[in-house]
Amino acid sequence: MLDTIQRSSVISFPMLGNLRLNPPAYFTVLGYPVYFYGLIIGLGFLCGITFSARRARRFGIREDDFYDAVLWLIPCSILGARLYYVAFNLDYYTRHLDELFAVWNGGLAIYGGVIGGALAVALVCRKKKIPVPAMLDNISFGLLIGQIIGRWGNFMNREAFGAETEIFCRMGLTAPDGSTIYVHPTFLYESLWNLGVLLFLLRFEGRGGRRFDGHCTALYFLLYGLGRLWIEGLRTDSLYIAGTSVRVSQALSLVLVLAAGALLLSMRRRPFSPGDLYVNRVAAQEAAVVIEKKSDASSNREQEE
Repeated sequence: MLDTIQRSSVISFPMLGNLRLNPPAYFTVLGYPVYFYGLIIGLGFLCGITFSARRARRFGIREDDFYDAVLWLIPCSILGARLYYVAFNLDYYTRHLDELFAVWNGGLAIYGGVIGGALAVALVCRKKKIPVPAMLDNISFGLLIGQIIGRWGNFMNREAFGAETEIFCRMGLTAPDGSTIYVHPTFLYESLWNLGVLLFLLRFEGRGGRRFDGHCTALYFLLYGLGRLWIEGLRTDSLYIAGTSVRVSQALSLVLVLAAGALLLSMRRRPFSPGDLYVNRVAAQEAAVVIEKKSDASSNREQEE
């Protein structure tokens, strides 16, 4: 029955007094449909970018340089997210070529977006001579905000939910024929998990816990990966490696968790020097420039006297 859930299904939450919601998938403007899925993802992008832009200096990055990276990051992230999803659904899309770019119906894979965005950021950083790990540390905070908000696009589309369950926080889906099933609201699980990861990273970075460029990024992949490992196992719409029962996102999450964990353990054994952080190197350079300007100004005054 899970395969027949329609977007017109009424959503209910027994835990909240059987609260019932029936949000529309879209509204029209001048006769053209505007999908809430795209609007919510766009809002997530906007909030994430704004947040990271305001914190860029904490990582030694100028706002202008950050926005230059974003100009490439956004289209590459969307393209990567779509290509990733299509690549693991080739059987369907080779028979429905007209839906290849119908992203308003869903079909954006977060990991694909992360990969596409990371490649774009790497190219921009190389050109501007900015350490990629420092830029990614800053972006990881905005990425989490985008994921927290963006998952509610799945809610509007009645997608990315889990298997049938009777758990206390279950979500009910009532089809037009009156039949109801109760499922894991996995979109909500992931949104809340990411909120927890964001709060942890904000506290960690705010207390000066970042010991090396890439520290926050490694923690993001470790913590997000752990959550995705668990949540993906509850979903019914997972992408699978062709010819296997292995879920793509779980396999990739496991790889990222192991890689991030290994990096964090290896870095703990290395001596820490605050001067190695890019933000401190930039601050030292700026201070040297200020001192040099003051010295030049002082020399000019002495010559005038």
